[in-house]
Amino acid sequence: MPDKSQDPRFNTGDQSSPSLSSESWKIFQIIAEFVEGFERLSKIAPSVSIFGSARIAKDHPYYTLTKTIARELSDAGFTVVSGGGPGIMEAANKGAFAGKSPSVGLNISLPFEQAGNPYQDISLTFRHFFSRKVMFVKYASAYVVLPGGFGTLDELAEILTLIQTGKSRRIPIILVQSSFWAGLIDWFKQSLLLENTISKEDLDLIQIIDEPAEIVAAIFDFYEGRNFEPSSEEKSRLLDL
Repeated sequence: MPDKSQDPRFNTGDQSSPSLSSESWKIFQIIAEFVEGFERLSKIAPSVSIFGSARIAKDHPYYTLTKTIARELSDAGFTVVSGGGPGIMEAANKGAFAGKSPSVGLNISLPFEQAGNPYQDISLTFRHFFSRKVMFVKYASAYVVLPGGFGTLDELAEILTLIQTGKSRRIPIILVQSSFWAGLIDWFKQSLLLENTISKEDLDLIQIIDEPAEIVAAIFDFYEGRNFEPSSEEKSRLLDL
């Protein structure tokens, strides 16, 4: 057997290193992000989280489409929550800002690409993606996902995983722009489903809708006969996100 006694990786008794101290104090910054998020967002329900690329220009059809979707959701009584940045996020905030309900931006500090847009009634800034993602999920009555890159896919995979595993309540997950998402859905069916890494029922978590009015209608249809507000059991589950 090898002698591991001299390997520092197996010696956890010394807790005095500067890096460990710095990481331990980081906990308080993380706690502060959660506390501010909970306090400022607890009254925004019902809300819809909208996702999409930061790289979409203002004259792109996706920008106009997103702005229309957000305006219709806002006028229908939904707070609209986006990542607070440019592109699709700005279009979502801009549409909601012009509507009847609050426009919320959950901004993230990044070395590039992210700059807060001016269309936010409520604006928060996060250092950590994980605490920001909790805020997207915790108060959402629906997810509307427009074309985007890795960040958008990350948020989509996050909500699918949370619902699939029972860590979050089921809410509508609507993909917009069917031509963009067709390849991904085909891969889900032809690879994930065939390899039994997901079940057929998991595909039912996703809807693909392209028309703004139909998106709003689909969300209301989902909640027909039930409350937008989570049940006591669902609230308890959301505490463990």
